[in-house]
Amino acid sequence: MRSKAPLPSQQDAFGGNTAVIKPDDPPPVEKQKPNYAPTGALARETNTVSGTSTVLKYNEPPEARLPPASAAWRMYVFKGEQELEKLDLHTRSCWLFGRERAVVDVPIEHPSCSKQHAVIQFRFTEKKGEFGDRKGGVKPYIIDLDSANGTMLNGEKVEGRRYMELRSGDVLKFGESTRDYVLLLPPKL
Repeated sequence: MRSKAPLPSQQDAFGGNTAVIKPDDPPPVEKQKPNYAPTGALARETNTVSGTSTVLKYNEPPEARLPPASAAWRMYVFKGEQELEKLDLHTRSCWLFGRERAVVDVPIEHPSCSKQHAVIQFRFTEKKGEFGDRKGGVKPYIIDLDSANGTMLNGEKVEGRRYMELRSGDVLKFGESTRDYVLLLPPKL
């Protein structure tokens, strides 16, 4: 049989805080709210090189493209007046420079260079002309991966995590290395 007594108040029924707070008591500790911000765990797992625990600092952007065969970009590496090597940059869309041989495309031996120092990335860019016509092309860019000692482009420091367009004849230096990396396009015949 049901009771004819009045229903208890909501405060009483749901176990409201019946303790009396005294002025000397510290304030009650609030519960920690859930944090739904990205932790980076998925990106870290995606960017890990298979077979190692190395996490890549760079991912190619959606506008990454292989340069056309007509633009056979090359990079010549010099130490003083002596040419050390020639790289055919037009064979890939992305070149990673650094000391960590397990992941880089172009190893840099100098101790002032970071493990993953900088990237040359070929990107498709499109510009509108004054009449609304669009002109696009694949151009090389350098991006410094927040390296400790920086990257120099024609004697000026490249800002970290910013793409800087490269042109034929540009000279790159990584860290405190004395090697010069010169970008050239072959002459048009």
